[in-house]
Amino acid sequence: MADIAEYIEALKNSEQLGGLVVHHEILKGREAETASCRRPWPVSVERLLDFRGITSLYTHQARAMDLLRSGQNVVVSTPTASGKTLIYNLPVIEHVLSDPDAHALYLFPLKALAQDQLRSFQELVAPWGGDNRPEAQIYDGDTTQWFRKKIRENPPHVLMSNPEMLHLSMLPYHERWAAFWAGLTHVVLDEVHTYRGVLGSHMAQVLRRLRRVCARYGSNPTFAFLSATVGNPQELTHQLTGLDVKAVTEAGSPQGQRHFLFVNPAMTMTESPSKTAIMLLKAALARKMRTIVYCQSRRMTELLSMWVSEHAGEYRDRISAYRAGFLPEERREIEARMSSGELLAVVSTSALELGIDIGNLDLCILVGYPGTIMSTLQRGGRVGRAQQESAVVLVAGEDQLDQYFMKHPTDFFTRPAEKAVLDPYNPVILQRHLICAAAELPLRTGEPWLREPAVAEQVKALEFSGQLLESADGRDIYASRKRPHRDVSLRGSSRTFEILTGADSLLKKDAKPHSIGSIDEHRAYTETYPGAVYLHRGKTYLIETLNLEQGFVHARPAKLNYYTRVRSEKSTEILSISGVRAAHGCRVFQGRLRVTQEVKGFEKRRIRGGKLMTVVPLDLPPLTFETDGLWIEFPREIQRRAEDEFLHFMGGIHAIEHAAIGILPLIVMTDRNDLGGISIPFHEQVGAAAVFIYDGIPGGVGLARQAFQHAPELIDSTLSVIEGCDCELGCPSCVHSPKCGSGNRPIDKFAAISLLRAISSAPEPESGALSLSAAQEALGQHHESVHHEQPSQPEEQSMSDASRPARFAVLDLETRRSADEVGGWHRADCMGISCVCVYYSDRDETLSYSQDEVEALVEDLQRSSLIIGFNIKRFDYKVLTGHSAFDFSSLNTLDILEHVHRTLGYRLSLDHLAQATLGAAKSANGLLALKWWKEGRITEIIDYCKQDVAVTRDLYLYGLQHKHLLFTNKAKQAVRLPVNWDKLPG
Repeated sequence: MADIAEYIEALKNSEQLGGLVVHHEILKGREAETASCRRPWPVSVERLLDFRGITSLYTHQARAMDLLRSGQNVVVSTPTASGKTLIYNLPVIEHVLSDPDAHALYLFPLKALAQDQLRSFQELVAPWGGDNRPEAQIYDGDTTQWFRKKIRENPPHVLMSNPEMLHLSMLPYHERWAAFWAGLTHVVLDEVHTYRGVLGSHMAQVLRRLRRVCARYGSNPTFAFLSATVGNPQELTHQLTGLDVKAVTEAGSPQGQRHFLFVNPAMTMTESPSKTAIMLLKAALARKMRTIVYCQSRRMTELLSMWVSEHAGEYRDRISAYRAGFLPEERREIEARMSSGELLAVVSTSALELGIDIGNLDLCILVGYPGTIMSTLQRGGRVGRAQQESAVVLVAGEDQLDQYFMKHPTDFFTRPAEKAVLDPYNPVILQRHLICAAAELPLRTGEPWLREPAVAEQVKALEFSGQLLESADGRDIYASRKRPHRDVSLRGSSRTFEILTGADSLLKKDAKPHSIGSIDEHRAYTETYPGAVYLHRGKTYLIETLNLEQGFVHARPAKLNYYTRVRSEKSTEILSISGVRAAHGCRVFQGRLRVTQEVKGFEKRRIRGGKLMTVVPLDLPPLTFETDGLWIEFPREIQRRAEDEFLHFMGGIHAIEHAAIGILPLIVMTDRNDLGGISIPFHEQVGAAAVFIYDGIPGGVGLARQAFQHAPELIDSTLSVIEGCDCELGCPSCVHSPKCGSGNRPIDKFAAISLLRAISSAPEPESGALSLSAAQEALGQHHESVHHEQPSQPEEQSMSDASRPARFAVLDLETRRSADEVGGWHRADCMGISCVCVYYSDRDETLSYSQDEVEALVEDLQRSSLIIGFNIKRFDYKVLTGHSAFDFSSLNTLDILEHVHRTLGYRLSLDHLAQATLGAAKSANGLLALKWWKEGRITEIIDYCKQDVAVTRDLYLYGLQHKHLLFTNKAKQAVRLPVNWDKLPG
């Protein structure tokens, strides 16, 4: 038995480390609280519990099981090692007993968790005799194709999988899983607190798609959610599913006494976090203490692992690293060795934060604050699982949050767990899943999902972009593509870029690059620009190519003595305001922003010492996206006073921006990398200086919205962090940011403190200044004034059925020669004209023109406000240029084929559209018209040409009236092609 008290006493008395211990908190143990379920268990289930020596249930287990057994959805949010697995396994097993055709779906965010839970399930049902033993199997990326088919054809009672497999394999091919969906009674989501941010927004839509498919096969499963301690379990799970969920949060499980120690290497210049962690680990190994070390990055994990392999002496074979880059079989071997006690210590990234069973540990060393109280408690909960005395040591880094808690340790232990944030209606993510859902099962216009205003709005947008297609009768909505799922990554919100390597150059014919991973478009601009140094699984790569059009990055392995840091400029436009409130003496706003980021270049800095070597310019197109944000308005009086006192105002608000973003995870469960910021000494729309903080994810995920509710706390915490830092001019612990696009210039710590103190002591804005309607009206007036300052744009002319253009013309022509005869379609100007036919709406008459009458044709066309044709821009006008010097591109033209191609991404023939929309067909074709010309049958050509003009005119008028045309898609379904011809430049 490890002597925790002796270890802690030795640490506090250590000459080298004792002075770094800034706080020691003892969390008292607690006794178990037990209860029985309201309804007795079947005898066979009671026997399973007896076999495992379980004579009673914890109170939270009994409460949650009662809810699940009564068909209610439940979320259990209790500490690590509180017996959550039993909560869903027993009700599922009970249901299988009563219905052998019943199935349950268990979803885990990591493959290793599924393996761990499979072992637990099999151990639980092992005493069961006979053929009716409940069966569980794993269906994930490691499952062979042969076994996948076997599972689909004969699904087990319990299927364990992950979100990606549900999204990519099960929902798109739901027909192959018909028996499974029909019998699905329970859906279990373990570690549900991980489904926040971008992943949470994706999961909210994946689970809605799951419920649609279940309804298709007549099932309505009960949901069970399991979570670490989180501030809003009920709200989180409701956002994920749209369902009512009961929350169980009071744990009845016992816990041994636990010590929490805060160690701050920043108090001395001689110790670093990694060196401190190594000394702590050495002392633990000497005492045979079973230890887990958590690092904030793969790089730190590998540095500590290198020490393990080189300097661990007799313990070398009893320590292992653990990170996501390991092969599945490597990870499972480490888990098994740790669980058995063969390993004394493991050095891990967050990969071992979740509930994988690695046995009873005595000590947890956290190298850097994990970012949230929830994660800290989750990782710390790894120790003392057998109710023995245990310890958690937090070794602080330089980050603002680390140093904040080193100076305010009591705040850590009194502050409630953070709330998990997601936006189930992120427009970027929602659109992608609507397309996936429509590809799985046609959307019905009356179904509940589509009644939600945010969903209906995005459906309309997708219809007009041609990505969703309404059926001819308007009742069903289809996806324009059969399998869109592969283009949707659940871990990102924008387009995904493949990172390729394996060849010196993609231009070589024999190059065979292979993928080493992927990155979303937003991060590609700032992490994989040409010349960037990119780290992947401990290896260094130099980025050679960023192909924005084709969506790939090419990297080559390289040994370099420098790292790179991007330089960029950002601007923001306020699109709408949805909230305004007071925060001491200033106003804070919430709303929708359009952020534009321009990558201007990058710095090369030496690995040793970080010395700037050079700055390399870059010429990349700007990256623009819409997102949610908040902004702090600095009163003009405060700005004027600061400038009168010769403070560096821009340096001050820039420092405030960095410090506020760094401290925001105190309030919102997020990583600072998920946030962006801009500080502007005068923003035209605000009419004053402002600091903007926004969700760094296109569309937004709700981070800024939640932070807005705590604006006064944000300002107080920001001031506390800057004031409490011992540095003189600013450092990473207070106002410097490793992500700053301008290299942390200008930064003025003193000015930041002065500005925040002025805001804190100023009187609160008057109520009139906090009127949301007044703020929205002021923004509208600004937009109007800005619009008038812009160069004049063509007015839009309404062309509804009540007010068409005063004179529109519909044109078609036939040629004398074919493309083959003149050397290709690009020589259309050499094809000659057999006739041109034009319908004029003001005369309700179709006129024909010969090749010699082109100039008269031009004069007539110029009197029309709109020219309509089918492939008119690429063909008809090109033919006409062979007989006139007139610039036909100057005519206001609607090319119906161009509109079709822009919407669908492919072309449809005039005959196809005519038959589907009008029930009419062309009377001939171009080849026949060429034959008639050679035979001198000009009358037949004119009649055929006039008929094409009439079809084109009728298509235009139909689209004008109905806002769509009809066509038959590749699945042989009659669908609508949306058109918006009542608003065209006129």
